[in-house]
Amino acid sequence: MTAKRILFLVGDYVEDYEIMVPFQALSMLGYECDAVCPDKASGDIVRTAVHDFEGDQTYSEKRGHDFRLNATFAETDESKYDALVVPGGRAPEYIRLNERVLAIVRHFAERGKPIASICHGLLVLSAAGVLKGRSCTAYPACGPDVIAGGGEYRSIAVDEAHVDGNLVTAPAWPAHPAWLREFVKVLGARIEI
Repeated sequence: MTAKRILFLVGDYVEDYEIMVPFQALSMLGYECDAVCPDKASGDIVRTAVHDFEGDQTYSEKRGHDFRLNATFAETDESKYDALVVPGGRAPEYIRLNERVLAIVRHFAERGKPIASICHGLLVLSAAGVLKGRSCTAYPACGPDVIAGGGEYRSIAVDEAHVDGNLVTAPAWPAHPAWLREFVKVLGARIEI
């Protein structure tokens, strides 16, 4: 049996943990993961940002690592992928302006393929118009964007995940255990402990 293929849509200043952790964890489980960024090719890097929760009214932001892309955006054929991941960070603010990014997101939504999004990644889903009639969560500051996009915003603890059919969402990286567990269930994996 061929491994399921997962496409990650990223950009410069994607949240460090939200690309590194799921990319590595899903790869470890045997999924074939490709990360692409508009106007970049396989082997290029995106810079990451570390968002931390240090008691301020919002997160703090620090420079993270370089993340090397392993696929070329211009050659992306979304029909060859079984699922989509849209991490948060600063990247969603600008990649949502790319019509090709939005078309890719719509492909997954229209076909009911699994979609996982976390934190600010919901900005991309909202811009693609795929949240109408769906319930999801996001970083709280993105709640108005979810609502403006026709979605029902769910306020949940920062370490929890929300599932609505094929859509798995979470507020921020502290939810990785719950978010990834729910996503692999939606992908059809059986978790035994």
